[in-house]
Amino acid sequence: MTVTSDRSEMLKNASTVTTLIDAMLEFANGRRLSGFLLIGAAALSSRLPGAGTVASLLLRAYRRFR
Repeated sequence: MTVTSDRSEMLKNASTVTTLIDAMLEFANGRRLSGFLLIGAAALSSRLPGAGTVASLLLRAYRRFR
């Protein structure tokens, strides 16, 4: 493995982990649907980098503007 692929793998894992943390916070705040959405996005993020981050941002934007 090269240094570049090591860094991209680390960033992909960090994105997945932060999305899972966001999901746990949603469950703690009583927002089950949002929590499940973020868990699905974290699972998708392992295949499609950035999917979890996009889901988190869209969820926050939705709450802000509704």
